[in-house]
Amino acid sequence: MRIGMLVLVAGLALLPAAAQAQAPAPPAKPAPAGGRTVVAEMRRLLAANYVLPEVRPRLDAILAKGLAEGRYDVSDPAVLLDRVNADLTSVARDKHLSLEYNPRESSDLAAALAAEAGQPEESGPSPEQIRQAQRRNHGFTEMKVLPGNVRYVNMQGFVWVGPKSAEAYDNVMRFLKEGDAVIIDLRQNGGGSPESVQYLVSHFMEPNRPLMTFHMAGNQTDRTATLANLPAGRMVGKPLYVLTSARSASAAEEFTGHVAGYKLGELIGATTAGAGFRNQFFPLPGGYLISISVGRAVLASTGKDWEGVGIAPTTAVDPEKALHLAQVHALRRLASTAPPREKANYEASAALLAAQVDPVATALPLAAYAGNFGERKVSLENGRLAFQREGGPKLVMIAIGPNLFAFENDAMTRVQYKVAGNAATGFELLRGDGSKVEAVRTP
Repeated sequence: MRIGMLVLVAGLALLPAAAQAQAPAPPAKPAPAGGRTVVAEMRRLLAANYVLPEVRPRLDAILAKGLAEGRYDVSDPAVLLDRVNADLTSVARDKHLSLEYNPRESSDLAAALAAEAGQPEESGPSPEQIRQAQRRNHGFTEMKVLPGNVRYVNMQGFVWVGPKSAEAYDNVMRFLKEGDAVIIDLRQNGGGSPESVQYLVSHFMEPNRPLMTFHMAGNQTDRTATLANLPAGRMVGKPLYVLTSARSASAAEEFTGHVAGYKLGELIGATTAGAGFRNQFFPLPGGYLISISVGRAVLASTGKDWEGVGIAPTTAVDPEKALHLAQVHALRRLASTAPPREKANYEASAALLAAQVDPVATALPLAAYAGNFGERKVSLENGRLAFQREGGPKLVMIAIGPNLFAFENDAMTRVQYKVAGNAATGFELLRGDGSKVEAVRTP
């Protein structure tokens, strides 16, 4: 997770021509500091802050070796970044440990640390941090109701700025609670705040269950547990599916770790990034800054962290297909306890989605199913069959059996072809209400 500053880039106001002529020239961009100066300060910060004491001497040794060999005697930031980060990675395959060159952020961070020196710790986020969180909707980018009243939410960050974030989470949790199953999409979620994870996962667990132990570099230990008071209530036992990818990182991995460790639901997609340490940014001379892992996060459910290994999915699948497959699993689970009519709807939707994850082989080439069938026409377009009644819209057909198709947006309506040899001679259009229409091939 990235602990840094929110930087607001202000727009430039348009000035009258006379004012523009008198405006002072912007200050010259400072030249980057020499590599030796930067690396010397890095060694000091790593020795004081890196989370794993046993790794600190090895990091220091590789940097000392580079200094002695003149490896860092460069002024080009790109060259210095390549060399330093390659050396750091050779010792610690730590996705939160890296040198960056960003003069603006380095300067802002240095100024903030200077202003905070000797001041009491801030009681909460700044107005600017709150505004930025609201602009991101606290990480929630999409909510929708899928077939079978499966509720879906896309989270692209675990954002937390206190009460405003809690209010946003409460609204999302009320939406999810009304569903028969829940899908949380973390495939593009790079992490964020542990407080955000704690608030979210508490809705799927009983109160006061242990969650995390954070071991900090200064020998401080922080522990977290599920929360007791949740305005939106709990969803303990509700079918839960979490979508993952290699881009699911840090705080997103903590949430998936709780789901896997406590068996709260299924993880569907790919193994997560393996970025398990807590990090902090420090400014360095000449516009550089370094991200240092300052804490190790251990899951209470397993007693392990996920640094370098990630969290494996329950069901591995191409992340691009994870949403469809999660819906299949949810619908089949709901069908197992549903009354007959609802069961048929669930099973039809599951079959259609399953065919989009793993296409069904047809008995004949798709072109053999195209043609005119009275007032209905089936055409082959871009490798897919399209069904159209005279004057009506084109409906994409998906194979769900050797000679059986469903409509992409209507799982309950089926087209069952009649086949003779290598030709489709007609079909039955089977509607969801039980009615059917027979059609024969026409010239």
